[in-house]
Amino acid sequence: MNGEHGTAPASEVATPVAASVATPVATLGGGCFWCLEAALVQLIGVESVVSGYAGGSMENPDYHSVCSGRTGHAEVVEIRFDPAAIDYRTLLTAFFAIHDPTTPNRQGNDIGTQYRSVIFTHDDAQQKIAEALIAELAAQQIWPAPIVTAVSPAPTFWRAEDSHQNYYANNPLQGYCQAVVAPKAAKLRKVFAGRLKGD
Repeated sequence: MNGEHGTAPASEVATPVAASVATPVATLGGGCFWCLEAALVQLIGVESVVSGYAGGSMENPDYHSVCSGRTGHAEVVEIRFDPAAIDYRTLLTAFFAIHDPTTPNRQGNDIGTQYRSVIFTHDDAQQKIAEALIAELAAQQIWPAPIVTAVSPAPTFWRAEDSHQNYYANNPLQGYCQAVVAPKAAKLRKVFAGRLKGD
């Protein structure tokens, strides 16, 4: 699909969210935020995953505006995590395991700048970890093409409409969820077996 990847209503308005200084935050974009949320929420130490928008110029972006590709936002997830249970590098490793970081502005049939691969860092330590991991993965030549994942300081995070939160859990039989989201969630379970909630 080009542009919108589902039929969730967008009647609500996105709201800006300030990061907490008490709980570490990771902000990641790699295609459809439904996919990232469904996969990463399974990991031990992940306290919450919120779908939203970041990196654009429009105030109060909404889903349909972001899907148009004209606002400059990426679909992202904001992850709050317990560093005693999961570290930032492990989160990024999971992120790279479930999306293709070599396709500019595209994940599968989802095409547009809103689906770009991006890591929005919240401090210098996160930036260094992200850049080091990308360099390591590039050296391993895991993918047949160069990694294009951008690393940049976190801009304002706008929480997506309520209809997009926990989307896969609430809509497991929706066509896109069955065809695209479920396989990514399953891949994470396979790659990170033993680090999953409920194991």
